[in-house]
Amino acid sequence: MFSRIPAWLRVAPALFVMAWGGNHFTPLLHLYEQIGHYTTLDVNLLLGLYVLGLIPGLLLAGPISDHRGRKPVTIAGVLLSIAGNAVIAAGLGNLVVLCAGRLLAGVGVGIAMAVGTSWIKELSSRPFDTRADAAAGARRPSLALTLGFGLGAGVSGVLAQWGPFPALVPYGIHVLVSALALVPLAAAPETLAAPARGSLWRDLRVPLAGHARFVRVVLPAAPWIFGAAGLAYAVMPQLVADKTGSLSLAYATLLTVLTLGTGALVQPLVKRLNELTHGRAMVVGMALMLAGVLLAVINARMLSPVLALVAALTLGAAYGICIVAGLIEVQRIAGPEDLAGITGVYYSLAYAGFLLPTVLAAFAALTTYTVLLAVLAVLCAACLALVSRGLRRAA
Repeated sequence: MFSRIPAWLRVAPALFVMAWGGNHFTPLLHLYEQIGHYTTLDVNLLLGLYVLGLIPGLLLAGPISDHRGRKPVTIAGVLLSIAGNAVIAAGLGNLVVLCAGRLLAGVGVGIAMAVGTSWIKELSSRPFDTRADAAAGARRPSLALTLGFGLGAGVSGVLAQWGPFPALVPYGIHVLVSALALVPLAAAPETLAAPARGSLWRDLRVPLAGHARFVRVVLPAAPWIFGAAGLAYAVMPQLVADKTGSLSLAYATLLTVLTLGTGALVQPLVKRLNELTHGRAMVVGMALMLAGVLLAVINARMLSPVLALVAALTLGAAYGICIVAGLIEVQRIAGPEDLAGITGVYYSLAYAGFLLPTVLAAFAALTTYTVLLAVLAVLCAACLALVSRGLRRAA
């Protein structure tokens, strides 16, 4: 039935639905403030909490898949994503239950990003794919994840704004789509020729995390990848909520879709951008990141929904360039036996940035968002300088 479908494309829907399950909560933040009567800090805590599930998923799932295989671990990730979203649907009135559901959804995203990314990379090379170019192994999984992050948020946001049972239906749709994704996944070939030997605990060590190129180029840029996303479609909608009124949920959904849609559109261009800039696509992405943060600083004073949209588009382009450029760097330094582990470390660092809205909300009692975002811009400029210097030293 699936023999004519490329092997990597049988796995991509699983990454898509796990990403959907992790991010479609984002445009619903204002909904939970309205009907769940949670504070801004509460909903931002829920936004970032699944990072606590995601990072163990990222760091543990890769080595486990080296021992047990990519396929069973990815299937487990889809099932955990389904379970997490079912728990969230049942937990509207209970913050602890919502936290538990977000943690489970986070583990699912972690597995998608560590194991699913590595699996598609392996399926994008011989003998599984004889036509893929050198960057396909980075481009394909990042695009599947970005589409899941964006389209999932779009569907759930529209359903919550205009559909019935806004705290239930979005999660039911995700569970249904996830169940469908398991069908082609079951037909995907396993790429692990032989299980890894030795202790699993020993394999949890990732020596490549200390590689000079990883430390100098990837490390300073990685947290900004999802930091940009959180700033664009979590912080910006909250700042202009008084201007968007009853359409605040739809507006948050629009920013989410535009941010991630822009990221998806630029990702196929990163390989060419890397060629034109002689391997400096990450610098271009970080420069755009700084521009987006500066626009956010200005908008913290102006509170303009239009300027917030421009900032989101800029940050979306930065996100799309940096996530692929980072994967290219990771896959450049990693061998087959190290790929899943170092990919997990990379995405853990990247997703740590998604805690940014929670951190900003916690400090908002002490000063204004204008000041907080200005500090953020200074930090972004410093990281841009570190990435540029790191690439020069690695040349």
